[in-house]
Amino acid sequence: MRTYLDCIPCFFNQALRAGRMVTGDEKKLKRLLDEVGRVLRDIPVENTPPETGMLIYEKISRITGEYDPYKEIKRKNISKILRLYPALKKEVEKSDDRLLTAIRLAIAGNVIDLGVNKKFDIEEEIDIVLKKDFAIFDYEKFKRYLDKTDEILYIGDNAGESVFDRILIEEIKKPVTYVVREIPVINDVTREDAINAGIDKVARILSSGTSAPGTVLKTCSSEFMEIYGRSKFIISKGQGNYEGLSEEKGLIFFLLKAKCWVIAADIGVKEGDIVLKGINI
Repeated sequence: MRTYLDCIPCFFNQALRAGRMVTGDEKKLKRLLDEVGRVLRDIPVENTPPETGMLIYEKISRITGEYDPYKEIKRKNISKILRLYPALKKEVEKSDDRLLTAIRLAIAGNVIDLGVNKKFDIEEEIDIVLKKDFAIFDYEKFKRYLDKTDEILYIGDNAGESVFDRILIEEIKKPVTYVVREIPVINDVTREDAINAGIDKVARILSSGTSAPGTVLKTCSSEFMEIYGRSKFIISKGQGNYEGLSEEKGLIFFLLKAKCWVIAADIGVKEGDIVLKGINI
């Protein structure tokens, strides 16, 4: 997905929000916004938003001196969702379609997006998503291709969401490689976060090699690209990964909630809609 003009004020808001989490120094924050402005001035709109986000969060780390401003929030989110884990598992076990319920829960976890949302109620979100109709629902194709494949490449999104991903992986019952970010960016899942969520118990964990808040293939490691290139079934979680992969080759199923009207319009849905969308299928 290309960068839209409406993405530009969002970049500034994200930078200021992250900056204020680690410093109240107005001079540093002003310098940060000045630097972001210079970055945005030279970025072509053909670039994906995660490419720009990568540059912006590098500026945040360098200027504030804080490598992982969301670390404590991520820890709390994972801890909270782990407390819900037994109840979520029961929700899957009692459902008529266990796989679909696990998919719905995985999408419910996508609301934990601190790049977009300041506040959210995860229990309320679970209730909504379990009942909500999909705006795009490629479920039959998802099941058909899943039956044909021996292994899955599962690209994670945010840290708290990874507990929900674990439930879906457990329901898939096939070998899974779970992809995390190389270094902390916003509240995206890293290897440490995935282990804290228990992903290592159900999947192999692999870094994409990128510091972007999304999967931008040209910035990923050769190890990841080798696995991506031979993957016949890819699950991509969240908006950042959609932004980076929506025009790429390969069989990809996007699982997300459209939390931004720009992304919703690009997908062809409304803000707030839930999506199970396959491409190249």
